[in-house]
Amino acid sequence: MTTPGYPTALGASSLESITLLGSDLADDVMGTVGFGELAFWLATQRRPSPGETRVFEAVLAALADHGFTPTAIVTRLTYLSAPDSIQGALAAGLLGGGSRFLGVTEDCGRFLHDVLARVDGALPTDDAGWDALALETVTAQRAAGRFVPGLGHHVHKQGDPRTPRLFQIATEEGHYGPHLSLFAAIGRVHPQVLGRQLPLNGAGVCGAALADLGLPLELLRGFALLARTAGLIGQLAEELRHPVANDVFLSVDLFNRPVDPDPFVPAPLPGAGAEH
Repeated sequence: MTTPGYPTALGASSLESITLLGSDLADDVMGTVGFGELAFWLATQRRPSPGETRVFEAVLAALADHGFTPTAIVTRLTYLSAPDSIQGALAAGLLGGGSRFLGVTEDCGRFLHDVLARVDGALPTDDAGWDALALETVTAQRAAGRFVPGLGHHVHKQGDPRTPRLFQIATEEGHYGPHLSLFAAIGRVHPQVLGRQLPLNGAGVCGAALADLGLPLELLRGFALLARTAGLIGQLAEELRHPVANDVFLSVDLFNRPVDPDPFVPAPLPGAGAEH
């Protein structure tokens, strides 16, 4: 019988030492490598440059917490219900990371990458070229009845403060690449198609920045969840000192109102009832 093998370049332990990514964990990583740098290194199995680390950690900071979002509320409420299960409260919040909150980071990064991958020939080299590609992209999305990921915000209607700051940091570190260029162009041209000005939101610009760092598109939501884990720990820490979850629960409990049943009626299938 062939002995099974399970290769990994990540953590490994022996009687005397622990290695991680080919380095001695105790001597070469602990106290030397920051957590953001390590997260990047674990995902790519290459150590990031200082500039890459700065952009990556700026993304993590941008996504860590954004107030009483559904992810934060459900974390606090789950802790109220099961204070013996910190992991359950954190998991509840992370499970809410989807197409409306946090998941936009992955959706936007993938969307921009798909557009760039379909470009026939060289990518644009100036704003006029990027604007033309962005106009074509937004027009196609509008014609198909689809939203442009990363466009619009329910609170920051006049502009998301995270977006220009991340553009600035990426520029300073030499990591303002094609994904950010296309995203910025979408911000400039979309009013021509949509007839109104919408902000480029922070989750979207984070997706563009992570894609420009060359991180796996399949993991972009994972990085958003990594950032939000820190924020949810902060939400729980504040809940311990200044609890609000019970007030939220009591408010819903006291102000719910009975109504008559509203039976569900499925929509008819196309062509149902037609004679054949």
